[in-house]
Amino acid sequence: MEFTAAITKEGDWFVARCLEVEVTSQGESADLAVKNLKEALELFFEDRTEPLDFEHPVVTTFQLSA
Repeated sequence: MEFTAAITKEGDWFVARCLEVEVTSQGESADLAVKNLKEALELFFEDRTEPLDFEHPVVTTFQLSA
């Protein structure tokens, strides 16, 4: 399966969020945050009995005048 992660820096930590399912993890580097997210997703799917049907999100940037 292929997933999309959004990674942000929050304080001293990098936070990786899976955009297809509600799973998030963190790490001291972006690479470690993604590694931890993969482990969290494996645990998430380990407990699921029904098949997961999802689509990849459309990710875009935009500007806003405030």
